[in-house]
Amino acid sequence: MHKPGYRIALFATLLAAVVVVLGAYTRLTHAGLGCPDWPGCYGFLGVPMSEHKQAIAEARFPEAPLEVAKGWYEMIHRYFAGTLGLVILGLAMQALRLRGEPGQPFKLPLFLLALVALQVLFGMWTVTLKLWPQVVTAHLLGGFATLSLLSLLTMRLSGRMAAEAVCPSLRRLSLACLLLVIGQIAIGGWVSSNYAAVACADLPTCHGQWWPAMDFGKGFHLTQHIGPNYLGGQLDSDARTAIHMSHRIGALLVTLALLLLAWQLQRTGLSRLAGLLLMALAMQVGLGISNVMFHLPLLVAVAHNAGGAALLLVLVLISYRLRAVTPQPAAGSAKEPMARLLVQTGK
Repeated sequence: MHKPGYRIALFATLLAAVVVVLGAYTRLTHAGLGCPDWPGCYGFLGVPMSEHKQAIAEARFPEAPLEVAKGWYEMIHRYFAGTLGLVILGLAMQALRLRGEPGQPFKLPLFLLALVALQVLFGMWTVTLKLWPQVVTAHLLGGFATLSLLSLLTMRLSGRMAAEAVCPSLRRLSLACLLLVIGQIAIGGWVSSNYAAVACADLPTCHGQWWPAMDFGKGFHLTQHIGPNYLGGQLDSDARTAIHMSHRIGALLVTLALLLLAWQLQRTGLSRLAGLLLMALAMQVGLGISNVMFHLPLLVAVAHNAGGAALLLVLVLISYRLRAVTPQPAAGSAKEPMARLLVQTGK
């Protein structure tokens, strides 16, 4: 039976997925600065549409000419993200109200609320620091973390998914794969925030070479200065190539690790989980190859971001199903409560 808050958590998970996709679309259409201020747009609650409001907008931000379409991409993303924040606030308030109820999550909804508050700051800094790659990548990771934790909360509130009794080595393997995918998503965010997705236009080589000229020092210089504006990126070709190739190498490692996990799941009898994992992996690999071969078409690039989220959710599901099972004491054992023993002995 579902626990209180299940439907709200499920709705929040679906909404978070929409927010992740909208964030990817905003990034890939170069609309991250579609509104040069925050939380409004040129000082308005929405994108200024009338000639009068547009004249005011241009006077307020003469260095940022208004592009209506990009402004709406950014504001729609903000509207959905704001709605998600309110829903998570509701989940946290319900967790406080039901505190102490058996099996009712308490810490997770509160942590999600804190994470959303941090995401609000990252969203503001994304604009005020003009797409500084460190902030953009952190904001992306925060969105994926929010989605993952909401899915975990939904599973905990569903009351349906029992844990699988498996060997500890399989649980460790699933956790390692989960961490690998998180790391690959982080590199993917770094690729996107530094505009390195098209640094290599051929496959499997890059610039016709297996190991092209690369500058990893500049490509992963995480303490670089802030500003003035990172729209379009500031790194040279060798630095972007290093970032792109790192993502390719990471994709190869993730693929091998997930194939091993799928094989182990199949051997253990968890064929459905193995099939779901292979399906998500195949989709993501295919979309990644298509991005390079077709030079980053918008819909394919957005789908690749969504595929990364789907793969992450599958691994969260697998790790949840493989979590440790607490053995229940057999009837009449020495570990039973003393009161039950007294009843059984008639005392």
